[in-house]
Amino acid sequence: MTADKNTVANRKVICDVLLEHAKMDKQITVLCSDSRGSASMTPFADAYPDQFVEMGIAEQDLVSVAAGMAHCGKKPYAFSPACFLSTRSYEQCKIDVAYSHTNVKLIGISGGISYGALGMSHHSAQDIAAMSAIPGMRVYLPSDRFQTKKLMEHLLQDKEPAYVRVGRNPVGDIYDEKNCPFTMDQAVILQEGSDVTLIACGEMVKKAVDAAEILAKEGISASVIDMYCVKPLDKKAVVEAAQNTKLVVTVEEHAPFGGLGSMVSQVVAAECSKKVINIALPDAPVITGNSQEVFAYYGMDGEGIAKSARQALFAE
Repeated sequence: MTADKNTVANRKVICDVLLEHAKMDKQITVLCSDSRGSASMTPFADAYPDQFVEMGIAEQDLVSVAAGMAHCGKKPYAFSPACFLSTRSYEQCKIDVAYSHTNVKLIGISGGISYGALGMSHHSAQDIAAMSAIPGMRVYLPSDRFQTKKLMEHLLQDKEPAYVRVGRNPVGDIYDEKNCPFTMDQAVILQEGSDVTLIACGEMVKKAVDAAEILAKEGISASVIDMYCVKPLDKKAVVEAAQNTKLVVTVEEHAPFGGLGSMVSQVVAAECSKKVINIALPDAPVITGNSQEVFAYYGMDGEGIAKSARQALFAE
């Protein structure tokens, strides 16, 4: 199993990218909902106070003001904990941003179960489904710091709405500075196998890579797909991988309904009819613990994913 050596959280990478581009582009504006510390955006606020807006704990206003600024030619990036951004301001995301095609990038920080012991009120286990259901809204969950940088640099170049969810803590590296293949809205095929396809997004991609290493030692060949672009979903990558393996396993830090697993299942059922199992958080408040403890408990770490894949492969 590969070691987790990285100490840089994806949220800090987002700040670094915006800091760099804001030097030349004064239209880049960051808005926070009393969350500049959690978002790692304090350096941006200090460096560019005229390009930073503190909205306070007012997520609906955060999104509406960002949309208004976009209509005035600004390039707003609205930061808020994913649990609040995807629920309290849902109507504003739907109408003010997506329906109106405003150039607002919504950054959901501390996504999934990042807040750990704070419990269900601070967990965002519904945001993939909710945001993906909005017409015109793209949904991204970058898997590591290098991919986060690539994604943000591409988002800076377009004018369409997007929702980006990142976790709170550093994630083990999957790529490096010289090897981070990236094409906007295309999944990354990390490896190809003949027995099982593992499709994951966000922090779960590293867990899927770990699971593939465990399975390889047992003689089980696994494909691994980094589906950082949950919407639009790379259907071609899903179908081709499913056709070439016996089983598809999806892994997501999300509820079992309406997320990556549901989307992949729809595609596979329509195109090639292979068995699909979805590894996700339960349809219930999760146990108390840090992220790694919760993942292990629900079989969402490398060992747990490998076990589920193994059992499904050899089930009669």
